[in-house]
Amino acid sequence: MVRDSFAEETEPEVETVLEALRDEDCRTIIRHLEGPMTASDVSEHCDIPLSTTYRKLDTMADATLLEELTEIRTDGRHTTRYRLDFDEVLLAVEDDRTLDMRISRPARSADERLEYLWSEVRKGI
Repeated sequence: MVRDSFAEETEPEVETVLEALRDEDCRTIIRHLEGPMTASDVSEHCDIPLSTTYRKLDTMADATLLEELTEIRTDGRHTTRYRLDFDEVLLAVEDDRTLDMRISRPARSADERLEYLWSEVRKGI
């Protein structure tokens, strides 16, 4: 599941985010994902097997920690790139002793919004 960065939606469950953040491979991906990268690039840079990389990217996307982008190529062979979709994750204990989580998101440029919308259009084709 890839998060719609521009739609109004609720944040993921605290447990989903914490599960992704406690995973060593996911933390390695966070450390190495400096810009949009393909799963193959992530696998190579992080020294994680490609099949494991795909699973970890799915885990992080479910936790809304990643954004999936479709790179449109003129040859018709489009590729998916992943980038971090958070600046910080804040946890707080509320008065009723429950956990409250807030995820700070990066601002998106007009080009990035257009790229996202095109990615969504391609999924529907």
